[in-house]
Amino acid sequence: MNAPPRLAYVALVAVCVIWGTTYLGIRVALEAVPPALMGALRWLTAGSLLLAYAWFRGQALPHVGSWASLAVQGLLMIGFGNGFVNWAEQSVPSGLAAVVIATSPFFMAGVEALRADGERLSRRGLVGLVLGFVGIIVLVWPDLRFNDAGGTQFVLGLLALQGACLAWAVGSSYSKRHPHGDSVIGATAVQMLFGGLIMLVAGTLIGEWGRVSLHGRGVAALAYLTVVGSIGGFVSYIFALKYLPVSTVSIYAYINPLIAVILGAIVLGEPFGFRTVVSMAIVFAGVALVKQPSIKISRVGGATRVAEPA
Repeated sequence: MNAPPRLAYVALVAVCVIWGTTYLGIRVALEAVPPALMGALRWLTAGSLLLAYAWFRGQALPHVGSWASLAVQGLLMIGFGNGFVNWAEQSVPSGLAAVVIATSPFFMAGVEALRADGERLSRRGLVGLVLGFVGIIVLVWPDLRFNDAGGTQFVLGLLALQGACLAWAVGSSYSKRHPHGDSVIGATAVQMLFGGLIMLVAGTLIGEWGRVSLHGRGVAALAYLTVVGSIGGFVSYIFALKYLPVSTVSIYAYINPLIAVILGAIVLGEPFGFRTVVSMAIVFAGVALVKQPSIKISRVGGATRVAEPA
C-alpha cells in the first residue's frame, strides 16, 4: 500500500487550523452582520462558488430528485446547526462555543441509539456521555446567573449551542441514510445553498437588514469565513479523507476547540485559565469514549455533509 502524499497531511493541518479559526471569525463577523444574514451571505456565496467549480470541472451534479433530502440536510446542519452557533456567539465567547460544539458526538450517539436501525449505546459510551457533560458543567457553571439580562442571554446562548449539536446529529444521521452518489462537491454545494436560503428568509423575517453595518474587520471576517472557512476547509477536508484513515482525519475535532480557545483569548481577551483546560480535558476524554466507528466521519460519498457547524 502506497504511503499517503505529504499534501494530504498538509490538508489535515489546514482543516485543523481553518476550522479552529471559524469560531473567532463568527464572533468578529457579528460586528458587521447579524447572525442569520451573516450565515445567509456566507453559505449562499460559498455554495454558489462550489457549484460553479463543479460545473466548470464537468462533475456530475445531484439529480433534482435528491434535492428534497439535500434541503432537509441544509435546514438541519446549516440552517439550525450553523445558525444557532451564529446566534449563540452574540453572548457566548467563541472559545467556549467551540468546546460546547465539541460535544456533538454525544448527541450523534444519542440519536443513533434512539433509532430502530441505529447502534445501541454501550456502557463505555454512556460513561463518555456523563463525563463529557460534567466537563461542560465545570466550564460554564461559575458563569451561570439568571438575575440580569447578560446572564440570561448567556444561558440562552448555551441552549442554542446544544440545539446546534442536536440539529447536527439529526442531520448527520439523516445524511448517512440518504445517499447522493459520488457527487460530493455538488451535493455539498446544494446543501449550502438551501441552508443559506433558509437563513436569508429567517434574517429577513426578523428584520436583521436594518442592523447590517458593512465596514471594518467584520466584513473581512465574513469574507474569511466564506472563502477560507467554508470552501478552503471543505476542500482540504475532502482531500485529507481521500488519502488518510478516517481515524487520523478525525483528530481535527480535538484540535479545533483548542485553537478556538487560544485565539479567543489572544485576539478578544476571552477567559482562558486552569478551569478551561481541565474542562476541555474532561470533554475530550468523554468524546474519545463515545466515538464509535459507525458515527465517525464517513468516507462514503453518499453521506455527504459539511463537516463543521461553525
